[in-house]
Amino acid sequence: MRENLPIVAIVGRTNVGKSSLTNAMLGYARSIVARESGTTRDSVFAVAEYDNNKFWLADTAGLKKASDEFETTIQEQIQEASEAADLILVTVEAGSQISDEDTKVARLARKSGKEVVLIINKLDKLKDDQQIEANKWRRLGIEDIYFTSAIHKEGVEEVLERIVKTVPAKSSYADSDLTIAFLGRPNVGKSSIFNALAKKQQAVVADVAGTTRDINSIRIKHHGKNIELLDTAGIRKPGKIEQGLEKFSVLKSLRAIQQADVCIVLIDVTELATGMDQKILGMVKDANRGLIIAVSKWDLYEDKDAFSSEYVSAKLQYDLQFVPWAPLVFTSSKEDKNLNKLIELSLEVQSERSRQIKTSELNKWLREAINHHEPPTAKGNLHPRLQYAVQEQDTPYPSFQLHGNHVRKIHWSYKRYLEKSLRDTFKFTGTPIEIWFIQKEVRGIKKKTTYKDALKNKKKR
Repeated sequence: MRENLPIVAIVGRTNVGKSSLTNAMLGYARSIVARESGTTRDSVFAVAEYDNNKFWLADTAGLKKASDEFETTIQEQIQEASEAADLILVTVEAGSQISDEDTKVARLARKSGKEVVLIINKLDKLKDDQQIEANKWRRLGIEDIYFTSAIHKEGVEEVLERIVKTVPAKSSYADSDLTIAFLGRPNVGKSSIFNALAKKQQAVVADVAGTTRDINSIRIKHHGKNIELLDTAGIRKPGKIEQGLEKFSVLKSLRAIQQADVCIVLIDVTELATGMDQKILGMVKDANRGLIIAVSKWDLYEDKDAFSSEYVSAKLQYDLQFVPWAPLVFTSSKEDKNLNKLIELSLEVQSERSRQIKTSELNKWLREAINHHEPPTAKGNLHPRLQYAVQEQDTPYPSFQLHGNHVRKIHWSYKRYLEKSLRDTFKFTGTPIEIWFIQKEVRGIKKKTTYKDALKNKKKR
C-alpha cells in the first residue's frame, strides 16, 4: 500500500507574491524572493506539512504576456501545472486592477476541472473593505476566496487548513508486485535502460535532450513477480528551460515518484552529482520512497583510470551525504551491464521497506545505543531519557517511535546518531526511515514530535 501525496499548485501572474506565499507555507525559504518582477523563472517544488498532513507544493513561474518563446513556455508550464495538480491556488494582488493575465490564469485553472481557490495576497496593501475587494475579484469566476499577507503570515494558516481538508493523502494498493520509476536529468539514459529492460521500444530514444514528454510504462515478469517500470521526462536544471521545447515535466515526475515503490535516479558518469541530481534525490527522499542511484553510460569510461569505480563511488559518497543509505550501481544499457541487478536490488529495497523488527530486538538495540552514547543534557539542565521503542505498523516505510521524558530537548545530532546506529544494526538498505520522539503522557496527553515540529512551534511563539 502506498500513500500518494497530493499536489497543490500556486499559479498567477508575476509580482503577486507567489514565492513569498510558498515560503510562508513551508516555514522556511525554498524559492528565491526578490523585488524584481518575474524572479521565479522556473518552478519550485517541496513537500509541505501541516497538522500532520503532507503534500507537494509547486510554486510556478509567473504568467506574462507572450512577448517571446520563453514566456510562451512559462504559460505552458502553468497550464500543465493546472492539469497535474489536485488543488490550484490562483494568486492575485490585493488592491490591483484585474489584468488580462489574471483573467487568463483563472480561465486556465477553471478549465482544468480541478478544485480552485482564489488567494488575494498582499492584504497589508489593501485600502478598501475586504468585502468590496472580494466582490471585485469574483469576476474571475472563482467563489472560494482567501485573503493573505504572506510577508506578515496573515491568513496563511487558514489556507493550509483549507488545503489539508480538501486534498488529504490517499493510500492505494498497487496492482503490481513492484513499481519502479526511472528519474534523472534529460539525456542521462533513462529511456535506454527502460527499453533494454522492457525488451522492446516503448519510449523514444534519441540524442536530443528532452525527448520523453510523458510517463511511459511497461510491465515485465521477473522470477514470477509482476513489475511495472515507469520512464519519466528529464528534470531540467532551473533556468535552463529551452525556448518552445520544455514543458512542465517536473510535476509528471512527482506523479511517477508517488506511483513508485522504488525510484532509480540515474546520474551521468560524464557529469557527476550536479545540483539538479541532488534536488531529484531530495524529492525521492521527501516522498519516503525506496532509492537506488545508478551511474549510467559506464561503457564510456570504464577503462579510464580517472573514472574508476572507486573514484566515482568516493566522489558520490561525498557529494550525496544526505542519502548514504542509497545503494550505488554502475550501469550501461549499451553493454547490458548490471541492468538485471537494478531489478534484483529494487526487490531487495522493497523488502527492506516492509520489514518489521521485533519489539524485543528493537529495545535491545535502543539500550545498547544509549549505553554507548547517552542523550546529551539539554539547556536548563534537563536530562532527556529514552525508555522504549516500537515500530509503527501502518506506514509503507520503516517508522519508529522512541518513548521517553524531555524528548523535545533531544538535540538533532543525537537523532542522527540514533538513525546511523539503527541502520548499522538493521541495515534498511535503500529506504528512508523516520524516527519520532514520543513524550511520556502528562495528564493523559501524549505528544508525537519531530525537530521540524519544534522549529515551527518556536517560530509561532
